[in-house]
Amino acid sequence: METDERSCEKVFSNGDIYLGNFKGMLPHGNGKYTWSDGTIYDGDWEEGKMTGKGKIVWSSKATYEGDIAGSYLHGFGTFTASDGSIYRGSWNMNSQHGIGRKQYQNSDIYDGCWREGVREGGGRYAWSNGYLYIGNWKKGKMSGRGVMRWSNGDLFDGFWLNGLRHGSGFYRFADGSYYFGTWTKGLKDGRGIFYLAGSKHLSEHNLEGLEDKKTKMLSHSSSLDSEESVIPSVKHSLSDKISHSFLRGSGRMSHKTISLDADWGCTDPTRKITSSLSCSLRDSRSELQDNSAVAYEREYMQGVLIKERTRNISKLSRKNKHHLKFAKEVQRSSFVNFFESHRSYYLMLSLQLGIRYTVGRITPVPMREVRPSDFGEHARIRMYFPSNGSQLTPPHNSVDFFWKDYCPMVFMNLREMFKLNAADYMMSICSDDGLKELSSPGKSGSLFYLSNDDKFVIKTLKKFELKALIKMLPHYYKHVQEHENTLITKFFGVHRIALKHGKKVRFVVMGNMFCTELRIHHRYDLKGSSQGRSTKKDEIDESTTLKDLDLTYEFHMDRSLRESLFR
Repeated sequence: METDERSCEKVFSNGDIYLGNFKGMLPHGNGKYTWSDGTIYDGDWEEGKMTGKGKIVWSSKATYEGDIAGSYLHGFGTFTASDGSIYRGSWNMNSQHGIGRKQYQNSDIYDGCWREGVREGGGRYAWSNGYLYIGNWKKGKMSGRGVMRWSNGDLFDGFWLNGLRHGSGFYRFADGSYYFGTWTKGLKDGRGIFYLAGSKHLSEHNLEGLEDKKTKMLSHSSSLDSEESVIPSVKHSLSDKISHSFLRGSGRMSHKTISLDADWGCTDPTRKITSSLSCSLRDSRSELQDNSAVAYEREYMQGVLIKERTRNISKLSRKNKHHLKFAKEVQRSSFVNFFESHRSYYLMLSLQLGIRYTVGRITPVPMREVRPSDFGEHARIRMYFPSNGSQLTPPHNSVDFFWKDYCPMVFMNLREMFKLNAADYMMSICSDDGLKELSSPGKSGSLFYLSNDDKFVIKTLKKFELKALIKMLPHYYKHVQEHENTLITKFFGVHRIALKHGKKVRFVVMGNMFCTELRIHHRYDLKGSSQGRSTKKDEIDESTTLKDLDLTYEFHMDRSLRESLFR
């Protein structure tokens, strides 16, 4: 077989034509292939497969220009469908996967994370009619924490499930009124508080009626009829594989047709939300008066109001007043600070890659006693992860980053003492389902991630916090050794990521104590102090975290269990 590269034209018996460089019998280098149906590829080849940079023009007039690997759309590229919609972003094995921006045929725009061709992760969707959603997505639908703003100025900030409001949140009307509460499948459900702005143009019942009407419009969908959801899943007919192979002996190239011109658009929610909602609330924007405005404590059951009590805002609890302060800040802050999904997405990917690499590398090492040299800031593994891969690291869809793993031998032994299997650890944190970012940071300003099975919490650390943890690690390790059933917080790993040309981010992986099948009736934050450690009675509800002096129970236990607990 010839191995030298040469340029020539070859016409196949089925009418396909290749013009470009060959290596032996296979296209290699730069070349242009024209199929008999009119589809054209012009770009790089590697031993008979489209690999490198190139442009594909299908007979349907759909085009792709960008990275290709092994005859797959893979890397970064721009796809223009025959209907005029355009996707520019990351690809993985012919699917939109990673960070990307898509402009649909109807001028809607989605900018955010994708997974196997559908919206998943953090993203921003702007409708052509002025509606805007910024938040989390799951399987193409709004799911998780998110903020929705309608063109008339109404805004909802809270939790979603399958495109419907589901969980806690608040709804701010365009005139300045608010409703804080919980929703179930798009309907108010449970207790909540409605703050009336005192608009001259709208009565309290008008506002509630409009919001309920919008809720019913949004909740019209069900899992049995996904086409009726607020934003249905993106449909596409991208084939599983582009196959270009040369038959041995004949040198003939065969081609499997690929169709990329199917309906990739998103249904406009205006089909379900009538235009009257967009114009009913005018510019009647009176501010809530903290000491004179009226609030309504309400209880709903599946969208139906079953109980109501009128309260003066000055008599509400401090927690409820905090609702007002928080709501007034939303217009100024939610749409600015909430969407940092690109950075968050890369951090999540980098963390998963680093942990998979570290655990996979150290697990085969025979278990041994921990030595003094295994502790301290200098006991670490350092590795560079270029996106194209290296001899030691795999190619990936994140950006280039540097990884540092602190005290890997110590934490391997700790995971063993905590009876945590390495494979289970990687499956929980490094699975394709990704990590869930908790919406509200703690008082420290740290970010929190949760594994999809809820077993692990990942918290960002400041530099001095990491140093303190590393410094106390020998004493922590000794304590865990001496107390097999210790109730102390379980630490499973400490890591640092430095995105190229970005700041360093430090993480600690901990066990989640709230991962239980039991119903939690009350939660206490116990600090072992009596100073300021009680909660006012009018501030207590089902979601309140109580303090030391609120714990008035006597626990009667089996003697052996009591002794074990004290140990």
